[in-house]
Amino acid sequence: MSSRVRFASARDVFEAFGDLRRIAAPPEDDSAPLDYARALLSSPRPSEAVIFVAHLLPRREAVWWAIQCVRAMLGPNADDEALRAAEAWVRAPEEDSRRAALAAASAGDQKAATTWLAFAAGWSGGSVTAPDADPLAAPPFACAMGATTAVMLAVAAGDPLGVTDRVKACAEAGIRFAGGGDASVSTPVQSTTTKVLS
Repeated sequence: MSSRVRFASARDVFEAFGDLRRIAAPPEDDSAPLDYARALLSSPRPSEAVIFVAHLLPRREAVWWAIQCVRAMLGPNADDEALRAAEAWVRAPEEDSRRAALAAASAGDQKAATTWLAFAAGWSGGSVTAPDADPLAAPPFACAMGATTAVMLAVAAGDPLGVTDRVKACAEAGIRFAGGGDASVSTPVQSTTTKVLS
């Protein structure tokens, strides 16, 4: 297994992406990125591990991992044009497929996790403006933000009692994938608790 981590320390991730400081405190030591991600996963706010992993992974890998999370959380409901466009870019990360993902995202429902997968792919590089307009690059954190938003929207779509378990499952998959494993997500068992109406 070969690691997909592109940073020597967790602190390096925070230096590369200043937006992370608004979400999580950078480590005080020179923690390895995966050690820091595991610490976030076991913290009271495991969603920070999802955000960190989205920044830690290279862009293409971050989109692939987010696709696996969305598919695991939404099942057949995830199969739409935006997801297919994001996946097409992962399989062939070329300008045409990136622009197609951006177009699918722009036409999609911004409340849908799959739309944010397409945004993540579309914001992975190049210009975010129309081909005939002056070029404008997406901010460096945009791809990670799109991947994070996709994952968190998918996680929130299920039973509210299982949100934390679903967040942890996605974070664990991302950490394993970053370490060189696969990106498959173990779907947590759904809660069987029912409300009793009085």
